[in-house]
Amino acid sequence: MESQTKRSEEDGSVERGLLHSWRGYSYSTTPERVLLSRPVLQVALGTRHGVLLVEGGQVYSFGQLPWKQTGPAEPRAPVLESALGGQRVVAVAAGGAHSGAVAEDGGVHMWGANGAGQCGLAGLALVPNPTPVALVDPDAGPPRSLPVLELACGARHSLALTARHEVWSWGGGRQPGPAAPVCPAWKPQRLEHLAGRHVLQVACGAAHSLALVRCLGSQEHGRRPPPDKCGQCHQLLYTMTDTDDHVIISDSHYCPLVAEAGSSPGERLASASARLRSSPSEPILSACASDSAPPMASSAPGRSSRPGRPEEAVADGEAPERDPGLPGGGPGAKNSPYPDERAVKEYLKKLSDHALAEQSAKNAPPSQPSPDALIALVAAPSPLLPLPLLPPGSALNSLVALCATAVGERVASTYEALSLKKVMSYYLPSAGAPPGGGGGGGGPGERPQPPAEEALQGKKSSSLGDVREEEAGGLRRRLSLPGLLSQVSPRLLRKTTRPRVRAVALTPLGGGPEDQEVLPSLQTEVWSWGQGEHGQLGHGDDLPRSQPQCIKSLSRKEVVRVAAGAQHSLGLTAQSQVFSWGSNSSGQLGHMECPSTVPRQAKLSEGIRVWDVAAGQRHTLLLADGDCFQPILYYSGRQERETEEEEEEKEEPEEEEEEEGRPGPYTQQPVLLPFCMNLGYVSSVFAGGPCCAALADPNVGGLVAVLHEMAAAERKFYCRLSAVKAQILRPLLELETLSSTLGPVSTGLFQVLGVRFCHLCQLTGRHAASLTANLRRGRDTKGLVVLDHASLFLEPYSEYCTALGNFHVMGGFQALTKPSLDAFGKSPELLQRLAECDEEGSPASDLLGALFHLPLRHAQECGRLLLKLASCPDASSADYQKLHDCSSKFEALALHLKRKRKETEYTCHFWKSFPGKMTDSLRKPQRRLICESSNKALTLHNSGRFSINWFILFNDALVHAQGVVPYKSLFSTHHVFPLATLWVEPIPEENTGLFGLKLISPEESFVLLACSPMEKAKWLRSINQAVEQALGVASLDHGPLGSGPGQRAVPPASRTAFYTFYKDSRLKEATYHGRWLTGKPHGRGVLKWPDGRVYTGSFRDGLEDGFGEYVVPNKILNKSDHYQGYWKEGKMHGHGTYRYATGEVYEGSFQDNVRHGHGVLRSGKLNTSSPSVFIGQWLHDKRTGYGVYDDITRGEKYMGTWQENQRQGTGVIVTQFGLYYEGAFRDNKMMGTGILLSEDDTMYEGEFSEDWTLNGKGVLSMANGDYFEGSFSGPWGSGLKIQGSYFKPSLYDSDKDKTHPVKLGRLVVRPEERWRAVFEGCWRQLGCEAPGQGDLRRAWDLIAVALTSSRRQIRDSPEVLSRSHSKTLESLEFIPQQPSGAITMEKFERIRHYLAKACDTPLHPLGGLLESLVAVYRMTYVGVGANRRLLPQAVSEIQSYLRRIFQLVRFLFPDLPEEGSVLPEPRSELHQDEDSGSTDAPQLESPKPGRVVSSSALLLPVLLPRLYPPLFTLYALDKEREDDLYWECVQRLNKQPDLALLAFLGVQQKYWPVSFANVPVAMAMLGEKQQVVSSTKDACFASAVESLQQISTTFTPSDKLQVIQQTFEEITREVQALHRQDFLWSMDDLFPVFLYVVLRARIRNLGSEVSLIEDLMDPCVQHGEHGIMFTTLKACYYQIQHEKIT
Repeated sequence: MESQTKRSEEDGSVERGLLHSWRGYSYSTTPERVLLSRPVLQVALGTRHGVLLVEGGQVYSFGQLPWKQTGPAEPRAPVLESALGGQRVVAVAAGGAHSGAVAEDGGVHMWGANGAGQCGLAGLALVPNPTPVALVDPDAGPPRSLPVLELACGARHSLALTARHEVWSWGGGRQPGPAAPVCPAWKPQRLEHLAGRHVLQVACGAAHSLALVRCLGSQEHGRRPPPDKCGQCHQLLYTMTDTDDHVIISDSHYCPLVAEAGSSPGERLASASARLRSSPSEPILSACASDSAPPMASSAPGRSSRPGRPEEAVADGEAPERDPGLPGGGPGAKNSPYPDERAVKEYLKKLSDHALAEQSAKNAPPSQPSPDALIALVAAPSPLLPLPLLPPGSALNSLVALCATAVGERVASTYEALSLKKVMSYYLPSAGAPPGGGGGGGGPGERPQPPAEEALQGKKSSSLGDVREEEAGGLRRRLSLPGLLSQVSPRLLRKTTRPRVRAVALTPLGGGPEDQEVLPSLQTEVWSWGQGEHGQLGHGDDLPRSQPQCIKSLSRKEVVRVAAGAQHSLGLTAQSQVFSWGSNSSGQLGHMECPSTVPRQAKLSEGIRVWDVAAGQRHTLLLADGDCFQPILYYSGRQERETEEEEEEKEEPEEEEEEEGRPGPYTQQPVLLPFCMNLGYVSSVFAGGPCCAALADPNVGGLVAVLHEMAAAERKFYCRLSAVKAQILRPLLELETLSSTLGPVSTGLFQVLGVRFCHLCQLTGRHAASLTANLRRGRDTKGLVVLDHASLFLEPYSEYCTALGNFHVMGGFQALTKPSLDAFGKSPELLQRLAECDEEGSPASDLLGALFHLPLRHAQECGRLLLKLASCPDASSADYQKLHDCSSKFEALALHLKRKRKETEYTCHFWKSFPGKMTDSLRKPQRRLICESSNKALTLHNSGRFSINWFILFNDALVHAQGVVPYKSLFSTHHVFPLATLWVEPIPEENTGLFGLKLISPEESFVLLACSPMEKAKWLRSINQAVEQALGVASLDHGPLGSGPGQRAVPPASRTAFYTFYKDSRLKEATYHGRWLTGKPHGRGVLKWPDGRVYTGSFRDGLEDGFGEYVVPNKILNKSDHYQGYWKEGKMHGHGTYRYATGEVYEGSFQDNVRHGHGVLRSGKLNTSSPSVFIGQWLHDKRTGYGVYDDITRGEKYMGTWQENQRQGTGVIVTQFGLYYEGAFRDNKMMGTGILLSEDDTMYEGEFSEDWTLNGKGVLSMANGDYFEGSFSGPWGSGLKIQGSYFKPSLYDSDKDKTHPVKLGRLVVRPEERWRAVFEGCWRQLGCEAPGQGDLRRAWDLIAVALTSSRRQIRDSPEVLSRSHSKTLESLEFIPQQPSGAITMEKFERIRHYLAKACDTPLHPLGGLLESLVAVYRMTYVGVGANRRLLPQAVSEIQSYLRRIFQLVRFLFPDLPEEGSVLPEPRSELHQDEDSGSTDAPQLESPKPGRVVSSSALLLPVLLPRLYPPLFTLYALDKEREDDLYWECVQRLNKQPDLALLAFLGVQQKYWPVSFANVPVAMAMLGEKQQVVSSTKDACFASAVESLQQISTTFTPSDKLQVIQQTFEEITREVQALHRQDFLWSMDDLFPVFLYVVLRARIRNLGSEVSLIEDLMDPCVQHGEHGIMFTTLKACYYQIQHEKIT
């Protein structure tokens, strides 16, 4: 490679991606520059070869490449892999003697040695060129290849990380892939044990593997559940055991198929111990017991003399497990180092007896702490005492067996999670520790380890505050024995009995859904598997693992990157710490533990933050931050020499282990490489075999330097926050006296502050990891997450600032002084060191405040670095604007935080000088001081001589404190005015000469006087700004970050706010939330009274006005009255609906909170089954005027007048049994003269005294004409007494004149008197106090206002009106142009069209009137009211409607002529009529109905279709007998064929539209006549019959007359076609033909149709053409009734 390399200091190239390589660490080592045509993106180093990935996706191989050479292997210069020419490679990997590459499409290409299947290709020992290897998903339907993200290569195996974050493996050696008994695995297979987990990175050592896995959070569980059965043996992976009071869920599945055939006894024992593990997340501890002594420190490093290394586990505080199946605890059970096992047994028995005694004394089961407290208490060791190490061996297993005997069988499955070893170490501190001690040391002669270093020794318990982490760990354990605490530790038992403080989650498992995707996770685990003879798996022993298992001691270390050397492993954490484990023969672990079977922290100088690691064969390379932000390199391991390199090339691979054991120069701890500063800005490091490599960039334009500076600053900041969290925050939260010292309020605030601090800490760590990954990956601005997701960072800072300020304002840091003394002692060296404070004697409160204010200073640093990055000339133009915008946001954030801190300190200083009694009531966490008038700059106008007034302006309220001078306590009272409901107005100085401010609150107003114009302006500005900030509409300088427009000079007079009344008698203690206008509720709002009343709706000038809902609770019925309707000046006024708690419902008009006007009252539990309904007029909450009362339970309906809720005056009663009464009522009874008719036409006319009781003179007429005349007494229908004469007029002709024909309707309410309240309400809507008396312009304005307000009211509920109704409203809002001059037909049509649209919507006054009339009409004549006696009243009522509505229309359109006036006809229409009259048949001269102004022609088309069903029902009942007779004749006559019926009716044969047999067929085909036979039916005049049948589908008389006219025209047209000439009908000829058509039309209720037309026909057409046609139809009806069939 000499031709391709050059000293880096001689190279002046400014390209990025410069590659430097070297060996060793001595001062004489000089890196060499590898020269390539393109920048290098990635390097992969194998044992004796390497692979380079350059820009453009090209791959080069260098070093010894025996698969490409036929002779002896010699190092080669970088050579291009041309087989990958068509692929764009994105990642490369190198192993012992093979290589791999990942293409952009996710495809895998392998080449090199394939003796163990490490290239994934069967049948080939060598693969000379890159060859595709497919990862085929067996679970997919059609086989498809999975895309790959990353490759890793070991000595004889390979790993792939797919896009689904699954791990696939292939190859052989001692590296087991998927559980298969055959090795090697020639095809890639998925690792089922990691299925369902999110793998982030994989790494391969010589014969072991590592995987970095994201912890399963709540969001991960729902994506892809893990398999429930083993992929090999198909047994359940999870089992559940239900005990007395617990359910134990275990995942301790052991698959026999994964055990290798040739495993040694030690390995089989490890497999047996694997069956004991409690979770995949926990390490497997050795279950074997050995009689051999622990190895001494002087023993040569290498393979252990025993199959397991329990001393490593002991050094980590982890107990090796024992197979329950082994009797007695193993062969070493008798070699216990404890002086007296009997003492241990007695001690455990004593604990058990003590718990039982307590239980029996309380007669209850032992107290069990909550799961949170249990996890926290068990996890926390004593920080005050060192933890001496117990010796290894079977003694611990014996202790476990004794514990199981003492507290039950379930202890065997839970002792590890309870850290039983630590508990026993605590109670037996001097129990025979070994003299030498292995692993981590800790013997009697050693100095006790401080608690800070104890956390670095493998698996340690988390602090009390980190409850969330322990909960996550607890989910992966199968213990569930809270009762074990009482058997093990009285100290823990005492803790559980103390009052529990709410636990705080200091380390959240994940952020929101957004930052979960864009930022890397810190909640990770490291899983390892493969060979472990050097402890490189990190499980505390040297046993192999056939399946991936979690290294428990790294579960909460926030590992972000792993690396694997030949026989050692590395883990890099987010806090820039390096953990190493495995072989330490050459010092490659960075510490002197030899070897280390559990992860231990590498020894680095303080302040060195590592952010990239690489592991070679016997060395480790670290990339770190130093004193400056330019990276530095550290090396740990063996010094490689040239002679060694030559020897390595000659030696065989199997001799490597022997060479490894030879002594040679190596590092005691990581050493700094002196040449690192000459390489430039190193972005990543690589190691493999004996070689090292680094990728560096020159600082061109400063971009690379700024990116490194940003990442270094974020890493440093995270490390500092983590230290504060671990060493300050958690100990304070763990203090049991914290709550009693701070008080409940400050304790809650401190817990919130802790949560915010930890969230910010977590966010910083994830951002630091993202920036570090960007340095390794692209080193450009596009990889900066902060540019596109600035809100992820801005909001947490703002939230943290708020929490910090709230705690500070409440005096939290001063209150923390005593707890800090308890936690850190009297000398706060720890606080000073973390706060970087050099001043001696600084109080603890100031140091704590400085520590918790650290994040606020970091926001400004972020903004500075972003601005510096934007100023770099080589920053891409596309990201330039993003950088500037993001920098501006962070600068604004820094200003915002600075201002908030200043306000907090100002407020804290104020509370120190404020009177103590008022402080308790006024001091609130969110309250900040703005200004106050202690300098007498502000006084109260017209205050007393001796009174003192102090005004204090906070950010949420203005406080007015008052007092009198002689008293000791100057300020005896104070009042708080919320700023949201405070208005301030400056008083003009020219009027009074005073500098006054008028302050308006909802219940009082007062004037403040300032001492000078400047002071007045200051207070006016301060109050306005504070009010605007309180309303949440301030700008960035005075409100939330990035919200609101620019600041206004004056807050809005109309605003939304919340207020509680304290003074107003009507609203005392009521709360209002809604719109305000200058101190009064105005607009929409909600008003709630203390007694439960609630009003929701519109307000005006402080009173309910407009539409609203009102709820009044009824305590007796335990229900509520509910009103929904209109209000005026605080009272119910207008239309509304009141639902009473009793079940009654009133819908109608209100006035002054009572029912007044027209309304409907339904009584009953349900509207559908109401026992009674009243609809009519109300006066001052009483039924007065005309109304209809339907007594459903009695089956009676009353229609008449009322007075004070009683029937009084004339009225009508009909019953469901057909009784009909009309007459007088008094005192709610039938009393006076009346007429009573029964269903059989029996009638009584005379005096009544009670309901249905006759009393007095009268006449009783029978249906046959007989009658009684005299005095009557008694109830109708039973026991009637008669004194008088009986007359039978039919016997004597002279008596016929004495009959008494009675006309109904004389004793009823006149039609014009009915429903006057309905019409009066419509007139009032038009602004008229009396009908016709009002201003026309104001009426139209009121109509427009009503329509607009109604549209606004239903805007939020579009389902109320259809789209067509909405368009109708839009057109009606425009006031129609008033016609000027005489009304023409065109103007009349416009008026008619407007009325049709107005009556189509109930929101128009006319439409509402029409809807009310329809409701009252149906209420009157439906149900019991469907009585044939009521038909005349029903018809007259409709005619009354027409007259009164027509009066309203003429008021709105004054130029409309009176009833019966003739409109002038346009000349063009006259000429057209004259022309048409010459061709048509002669027609009778009559005025056309459309040209005469009439109420029926104008209004019946919109009114009658809605009233038609009840009206036509009355006609059908009235004409029932006649229609039955008519229908019988129709059915008889329609049995005849056409010819017979025409002959029978006397139709002349010349009018028969038929042909006979002698008529030629050709003429029939001309369509002139139809050829029919004698049996043909319904063939003649078919079109006319069809036309007449349409009469039943029309509603108005005019439409029905049009149908009759069309029928005559069809008859005339058909007859004219026969005669082929004009002719004139004579009635003698026309009548039989029309009679035939009527018979064939078969109209069922023709009599009802005829009567309806006759009653409601427009008078102007009665004597015209339509009148004659109608008379003909009527004659046909009577003719058919009396037709006799001979």
